[in-house]
Amino acid sequence: MPRRLRVPSPDLLVCCGVLAAILCVQGLNITGFPELADDEGTYVAQARAVQRGEGLAHYTYWYDHPPLGWIQLAGLTWLPALLSPGVMEVGPVRGAMLAVSGVSAVLLYLLARRLRLPCWAAGLGMALYGLSPLSVELQRKVFLDNLAVPWMLLAFLLAASPSRHLWHHFAAGLAAAVSVLTKETMLLVLPALLVTLWSHSHRDTRKFALTGAVTGCALVGLMYPLFALLHGELLPAADRVSLTEAIRFQLSRPGSGSMLDPDSPARRTLDGWLYYDRVLPLGGLLAALAVIEAARWSRAARAAAGPALAVLLLAAAIVLRPSGYIPAMYIIQALPFLALSLAALAALTARLLLRTGRRRGEREGRREHLGLTVTRWTVVWLLAGLVLWPLAPRWAGGLERATTADVNRPHREAAAWMAASVDRPDSARVLLDDRLWLNLVHQGFRPRTGAIWYHKADLDPEVARSLVRGWRSVDYVVASRSTREDAHRLPTVGAALAHSERVAVFGSGPGRVEIRKVAGNAAAAGDGTASGSASGTEVSSSGRTGPVAPPRRPSPP
Repeated sequence: MPRRLRVPSPDLLVCCGVLAAILCVQGLNITGFPELADDEGTYVAQARAVQRGEGLAHYTYWYDHPPLGWIQLAGLTWLPALLSPGVMEVGPVRGAMLAVSGVSAVLLYLLARRLRLPCWAAGLGMALYGLSPLSVELQRKVFLDNLAVPWMLLAFLLAASPSRHLWHHFAAGLAAAVSVLTKETMLLVLPALLVTLWSHSHRDTRKFALTGAVTGCALVGLMYPLFALLHGELLPAADRVSLTEAIRFQLSRPGSGSMLDPDSPARRTLDGWLYYDRVLPLGGLLAALAVIEAARWSRAARAAAGPALAVLLLAAAIVLRPSGYIPAMYIIQALPFLALSLAALAALTARLLLRTGRRRGEREGRREHLGLTVTRWTVVWLLAGLVLWPLAPRWAGGLERATTADVNRPHREAAAWMAASVDRPDSARVLLDDRLWLNLVHQGFRPRTGAIWYHKADLDPEVARSLVRGWRSVDYVVASRSTREDAHRLPTVGAALAHSERVAVFGSGPGRVEIRKVAGNAAAAGDGTASGSASGTEVSSSGRTGPVAPPRRPSPP
């Protein structure tokens, strides 16, 4: 048997070992933490609609995002949903995100090796990316950003191909386009991809490589506006949705303010990121600046300049547009490049120190060279330990909470109460948020007109017409944090809440979930209807600290 088949390579050992740790940490308690987000419910419901052939969404698709993201999610969950329809709920679907995180981590390791980082540095970058508490918090969620990241990493991997085949560059453009059509904000990373392509292509074929990548990206990317054009929905009109109107809505959303303002939403978002981890957001940004500076004199730094530039581009988009909207999941697309920048800086520092020792060793003899090498490696690890030691408790606390806390228990218990207490779910009308919509649909509530996303009652004309008597047509309101916060700007929802009485409550504090029965309506309920709160269901849901739930996207009128 060949030796290489008998002895695993260091790359295989490091990559598999770190991958196993990532899957273990991110997989433990994945349905219990973090708190379910409204956007997760949106994307899972849309993926279910694709699976069932109902279209791109179960409500009117209004071009809020390109649909390729939840089409991929539908493909990932198709077989499990075929075997058990109840799998298509937000909690169970998070298992698919575990596979996506694993693929992204492996692609990051391979990319680090193609960027000429040593094995240990590639493993360090992979570990920082997959084991950071901030990554665990965000990568578990069913977000389009998580689905877009592996495609962009694949594009970088193909752009840095050592064989420099033209088809690799063309495929890099295709992968980049798929990433952008999965989450459109990946457009910001494309200049960094071109820099990587430029630095890793041969000067004799560089113009062909760039042309092929740009052509491949454009051909796939233009399919989205072409789709809207063929459906007559490219330009706005009074009686239909349109791509241009959706783009206008996204660009005109209320800004998050400046991160320098301590009371702004942007600052609260930044504080949420830093609560979980300061190594990746701050250390990665400084490392990216250092790598860009070192690229002026170091060939090794030039190889890693592309990912470092991606970090700066994503950061510049916030700094140069302080009035823009910054969602909590924005940092997801920067996480792999932040980790790569830190790994590249660590490799450059070690190489610089060891190179000095090697040069002295050549003059002083082999024994002195070995001593200098050991000394400098000891200094490197001691410095790393001094820097990371104060941060270890924060990481340990964040990972412990992620693997033990169950903040989604109130949502599960609210869904179970509705299943047990409403006698005729097929005729009841319930206003609820995106997170629990699929739970009630699987319990027999009618989609669209029975289990109703609360904001659709006011913003979707089709749903509003189905509520013939307005708020009086509603039987129950499942009032979560988002429902209560948005009620003041949604007349039907606000009136239903004002004319309802609480019959059950699950959890406590801002994260509690209340079941409220609208007064005077005839939906049948069991014994639990009369109680002021459900016995034994008070669960602490206090202080969701860190990245907040992503904002809800209202449908246009």
